[in-house]
Amino acid sequence: MKLSERLERVAGMVTEGNRLADVGTDHGYIPIWLIRQKRIPSAIAMDIHEGPLMRAKSHIQEAGLEAYIETRPSDGLAALLPGETDTVLIAGMGGILTEAILNRGRDVLSAVQELVLQPQSEIAGVRQWLERNGWRIVCEDTVKDNGKYYFLMKAVPGREEDYTISEYRYGRLKYQRSLPVLEEYLRKRIKVNQETVLGLPKREDQRIWAREEFLQRDIRILEEALKECTALQKTRFGQHLGE
Repeated sequence: MKLSERLERVAGMVTEGNRLADVGTDHGYIPIWLIRQKRIPSAIAMDIHEGPLMRAKSHIQEAGLEAYIETRPSDGLAALLPGETDTVLIAGMGGILTEAILNRGRDVLSAVQELVLQPQSEIAGVRQWLERNGWRIVCEDTVKDNGKYYFLMKAVPGREEDYTISEYRYGRLKYQRSLPVLEEYLRKRIKVNQETVLGLPKREDQRIWAREEFLQRDIRILEEALKECTALQKTRFGQHLGE
């Protein structure tokens, strides 16, 4: 089985030897891949929708992995019991839905060792939820897959110093695995915003002024993240040369 770049990088964040709960498993590809790679001993593949769950079950049966991967209908974490899993994985959902699933599953999460998350949107909100609820991000990754950028994170129980606005949006870069990809994304975002500002109508209009102010503020935050990103890459490159 060949995973997409995004799914393989998500799967790669799961700590070896952990029992996995894959929320919104869809086709069940990640738990199948991890079991085949002998990375994990077992998994629970969960989905609220019958169709995806049946597809996952079929793929698991085709792979001969029914003894290792259980399929379970579940609204988020509702069907998961405390202590059944070490890693909870939620990938490919909007940030607001991701937060809602985590909120509703607080009892289960109290016994979980790590969260592996790949929200499709509202990524800053997910980072804020983790910080508010006693989770510390220890790894971030940026993936470009089929022309689109995806942001991945792994969190463990614990607390860390407060994040800046830039860190909420683009992560704490010392934990970022793929700085060149993130740099590419930041440069593109800056260019798009700058072109949008130049294209705004040149007339006195409060809404236009507000839009320009918002974009200029966003550019400054992006430039702050870009400056740190390029500096950290130089540091890592120097360390690599010194090895």
